[in-house]
Amino acid sequence: MHADPLKALNHTVEFLILIRILLTFIVGFSMFKKIIKGGHKKHSKSDSIDGSLHGYGLPGSGHPVSGTNSSVVVNYASRPGHNAKSSNPCPRTTLPPMFAVEPLPLFKDVAVSDRQNLFLRKLQICCFRLDFSNTLKLVREKEIKRQTLLELVDFIQSGSSKITERCQEEMIKMVVVNIFRCLPPASHENTGQEAKDPEDEEPYLEPSWPHLQLVYELLLRYIVSSDTDTKVAKKYIDHTFVSKLIDLFGSEDPREREYLKMVLHRIYGKFMVHRPLIRKAINNIFYRFIYETQRHSGIGELLEILGSIIHGFTLPMKEEHKLFLVRVLIPLHKPKAVSTYHQQLSYCVVQFVEKDYKLADKVIRGLLKYWPMINCQKEVLFLGELEEVLEATQTAEFQRCIVPLFRQIARCLNSAHFQVSERALFLWNNEHIVGLIAHNRRVILPIIFEALERNIQHHWNEDIHGLTANVLKMFLEMDAELFDECEARFAEKKAKARDLEEQREMIWKKLADAAAERGGDHMVTV
Repeated sequence: MHADPLKALNHTVEFLILIRILLTFIVGFSMFKKIIKGGHKKHSKSDSIDGSLHGYGLPGSGHPVSGTNSSVVVNYASRPGHNAKSSNPCPRTTLPPMFAVEPLPLFKDVAVSDRQNLFLRKLQICCFRLDFSNTLKLVREKEIKRQTLLELVDFIQSGSSKITERCQEEMIKMVVVNIFRCLPPASHENTGQEAKDPEDEEPYLEPSWPHLQLVYELLLRYIVSSDTDTKVAKKYIDHTFVSKLIDLFGSEDPREREYLKMVLHRIYGKFMVHRPLIRKAINNIFYRFIYETQRHSGIGELLEILGSIIHGFTLPMKEEHKLFLVRVLIPLHKPKAVSTYHQQLSYCVVQFVEKDYKLADKVIRGLLKYWPMINCQKEVLFLGELEEVLEATQTAEFQRCIVPLFRQIARCLNSAHFQVSERALFLWNNEHIVGLIAHNRRVILPIIFEALERNIQHHWNEDIHGLTANVLKMFLEMDAELFDECEARFAEKKAKARDLEEQREMIWKKLADAAAERGGDHMVTV
């Protein structure tokens, strides 16, 4: 009976000991996990060259570079696991918190046989992207990279030594590391602010442009070089590379878009295999711009490239190209921001008409479809483009759209905004257009005669009076008999309108008198 309590006490003590051992094991395991996590902790921006792109490594083997002959001297004492592999286009190496980039000798100072290796080592330096958010940070390293990029550009441009296929591969990898990046959001995005007019916005200028410009220059020199073998280069400048390059046209920096335009234009000319892809990718950007966002920084540059492409179209024109005109170029007149790229758009449209004059009717009707109703500056742009299109239009196509065209011109002639009226009257300064009008004066003059007379009688601007008088004089000299007919019709119409107004006033007066007789004091006059 006395042994049972003692036995129960022993069991309780053993149970408590087991719990204590278990708790000790749990605490120890937690501390072990923290130690492991601490060893693989991500580095902060201050620990690396570029915090957002930490670990972008060097072209070549992907192993850390060290030794006296290396392009980059790196201290790895405090950072384990620096040779980890990655699936990025340029192999990654984990960068230590402290490093030093040492300048390399010039190409002219080494033997010709060593220049290819030196080229690779210089590419290694240029694979490091530096932080330009702080101008006082890594000043020496930034200058070394800039000078190295300049040497690479000079080396490619000079053509003193044809670079090997491996050097070409590593150079494109370096370009990929530097130019393909996430673009910053536009000023109207993610801010809750109302989108401003694109013409009023200050463009965002890329802080790293001193390096980025030289990378683009290097790529451009490589593409245009006569030593560049297209069969070899297309292995590295592939569809993925070209697609990403086109995406960069969304950059707000006009300097970058200008380089992108030159590079893409050269790629289109040199790499036949990429031509369908480039046209399709540009089309997709335009579709998204027209029907979804109506915001894109690079529309003008892309249209400039297309202007050169359209200039090279052969006849008869493919149906694909005609559809591009109808489905893309003409609807591009609709967005509010058309003024930012209208010059390039107008050039492309006119190129189509000059290539195939039968397209003039479609183009003119397309312009009339998207003609602005209240935006006077946009209307002036449309009138300028219309003049260029009409200059390339033949009589048969002109006759198909005379009535809707000159009804719109008549509305422009009577515009209260003198620049719109003036620009419409300037159409009669073009000899080709005057010739088309002269051949079809019997249809045109009756449509616009009333608008011309209204300008003479009521327009507030004296310059418009003078220009309108010149146009009327021109029609009088073309066909005095027709002019007299139109004048008589206008006078008759004006007399009828006056009689109708008098009858209306008389009817209202009779109604008012009748109401006064019946209602007397209760009548309300308006």
